[in-house]
Amino acid sequence: MLIGYARVSKADGSQSLDLQHDALRAAGVEPGNIYDDRASGSRDGSVAKIGGSQR
Repeated sequence: MLIGYARVSKADGSQSLDLQHDALRAAGVEPGNIYDDRASGSRDGSVAKIGGSQR
């Protein structure tokens, strides 16, 4: 099973995850295994959550 991680640095909606999602799906990652992170300078622990649960 492949797991994907897509991240943008602004949480205000001005950046899109679409191209990252497209690339991850093209690499064989199932849509349910793609995790998103929208942050503004600090991480919210999303990387730690990847191993534990689906979104």
